[in-house]
Amino acid sequence: MTPLAAAANENLAEISNYLIYSSMAVYTLAFFAHIAEWTFGSRSKVARTAAALTGAGEAGATAPAVQVRGKGGSTAVLDQPKVVTRSAAGTRDVPDGPGAAGGTVQGDLYGRIAISLTALAFLVEAAGVVARAMSVQRAPWGNMYEFSITFSTVAVGAYLVLLALKKNVRWMGLILVTTVLLDLGIAVTWLYTDSDQLVPALHSYWLWIHVSTAIFCGAVFYLGAAGTVLYLFRDAYEGKLAGGGKPGRFASSVLERMPSAASLDKFSYRINAAVFPLWTFTIIAGAIWAGDAWGRYWGWDPKEVWSFVTWVAYACYLHARATAGWKGRKAAYLALFAFACWIWNYYGVNILLSGKHSYAGV
Repeated sequence: MTPLAAAANENLAEISNYLIYSSMAVYTLAFFAHIAEWTFGSRSKVARTAAALTGAGEAGATAPAVQVRGKGGSTAVLDQPKVVTRSAAGTRDVPDGPGAAGGTVQGDLYGRIAISLTALAFLVEAAGVVARAMSVQRAPWGNMYEFSITFSTVAVGAYLVLLALKKNVRWMGLILVTTVLLDLGIAVTWLYTDSDQLVPALHSYWLWIHVSTAIFCGAVFYLGAAGTVLYLFRDAYEGKLAGGGKPGRFASSVLERMPSAASLDKFSYRINAAVFPLWTFTIIAGAIWAGDAWGRYWGWDPKEVWSFVTWVAYACYLHARATAGWKGRKAAYLALFAFACWIWNYYGVNILLSGKHSYAGV
């Protein structure tokens, strides 16, 4: 490489770093906007949701309309919550909550600002990933730093696509932005590695196929895991109300605005079921690449082992969803265990264990 080309690549790497830090700043603004959405969204407008929960299971139950009051006494109707049915048989039918905005004009305004800032941060971060790729003249997935910034970019991109498709996922915004900031903070603080060329084993077109699908699967699995965690909380909240209990103030303020447990359960299941075949392809593609690079398709390397364990865990979850006695919370615990295996495969195996896949760069 000529000195001029080396200097150009170094400048691109600096631009990439600047863009990643800039995206973190915009994500931070989006975080506060999401906080404002939850804070200023009126709880009084969603009290009827809790009332509907206490009467859950009654025949002919209908979802309450959500109205907002603007200046001058005028009113407008936001999206009407829908009555949905839980996946687990023999349980209650409850309406979705109105979301973080709580059915108010002010809360909805902050929510729109938060989404706009999230989209802007996504574009800035994506530009940082592209600049990193240009600086190394390869796919930007050669170490954990590059994997992490791409992972968070894909996760936010998937979230924005769901919003563009009119899916009811705005409730995930605060959780997503918080974890993206955590991911990027870890990446720039502990995982950062200077731009460098790949080790010989990674010089293959399979890098674009295998690693890109692994990143996409992990990002979408994350969205499913977030929905599963919220499902467990919302399910407990609905159960307490149905049993005549009185949840705490924080639980009432947040959980009554969330989609019903049934909606969250279905969302997580559909996300995990949709991406599972691609995770299967990821493992197969990795085996083919291993055959080309190392002369064997499978060698029980730690990364291979935990990729397979993750596959088995998600397969058990999907099978549990088809088994009547394992629907609901039991299946949700399996889904969280499966995602925990994926996280361990990324952080634990890369940092703590050694093997042929030791490309952490830290």
